Amino acid sequence: MDIRLFKKLLEQQLISETEFENIKRQDTAPVSVYWEVTSVLYIGILLLTGGLGILVYKNIDTIGHAVIIALIAAMSISCFAYCYKNSKGYSNQKIESPKVLFDYVLLFGCLLLLTFIAYLQFEYKVFGTDWGMATFIPMVLLFFVAYYFDHLGVLSMAITNLAAWAGFTVAPLNIVDANDFSDKKLIYTGIILGAGLLALSFVSIKRHIKEHFAFTYKNFGAHILFISLLAGLFHFDHIYLLWFLILATVAFLFFKNSIAEKSFYFLVLTVLYFYIGGSYVVCRVLVSGGSTGGLYTTSIYFIASGIGLIKTLIYYNQFLRKNAHL
Repeated sequence: MDIRLFKKLLEQQLISETEFENIKRQDTAPVSVYWEVTSVLYIGILLLTGGLGILVYKNIDTIGHAVIIALIAAMSISCFAYCYKNSKGYSNQKIESPKVLFDYVLLFGCLLLLTFIAYLQFEYKVFGTDWGMATFIPMVLLFFVAYYFDHLGVLSMAITNLAAWAGFTVAPLNIVDANDFSDKKLIYTGIILGAGLLALSFVSIKRHIKEHFAFTYKNFGAHILFISLLAGLFHFDHIYLLWFLILATVAFLFFKNSIAEKSFYFLVLTVLYFYIGGSYVVCRVLVSGGSTGGLYTTSIYFIASGIGLIKTLIYYNQFLRKNAHL
């Protein structure tokens, strides 16, 4: 930082003496590179995993399936052995990582585990056509690893596998063969899954079991629940008002909870999902006659509602900031 530039600004009275002193302190203070190093490590693991996949794909004929599977299994076991040796054991409370590389070795081991199970299923069909079992086993393992080693990244992977298992269980042919995601069973499953994840978030806090996992459960649960409700609103054309009423009720409960917990993130999430559902209903009413006037009115609605949406978010952002200490 060129401090001489700021001296000139001070001489020209463009900055105050206090601001200049703050700048000088920032110039000599140590700079944290934690997030930069963390990002590089995570990207490195993803690149390494992707590179192994490309290596396998390019040399599958010369290396052989058995050798590749054995290599993946050995690397995964080595990662878990390292983590088990250096872990502090299970606790219901948050556990800090014992070493810098611990989280990344654990994440790498879990990615290799998923690769190992997927390879077995794809090449040898160890689960036959039961795709649900092929996702259920890694899901259970990932949940166990996430709780034992206290890793939020692995927990996210476990929840993703849970969603995949639920989808394959209720409609495997529609997903794999027909690529059809509009099945009503999937909508109902999404609602149950979203509500279940929200319940897990509540239980985590209530029972003091990995309370810091609650946000991850709530985040996944909220998105899955709202998306499923919107899918129901769009899919069940003849009773769309009933689905909108359910969406509005859930949005209201989330809105109250966001205000109570002073969470602007979940407030934005709630308002945006409700806005999508509300706009769908409004557009259906306005363009139902197919007249040109309805199209013009719809355009005006989006302009006016967009401005109102922005003002609402700005207002509640300021409101939550002012009351953050309460």
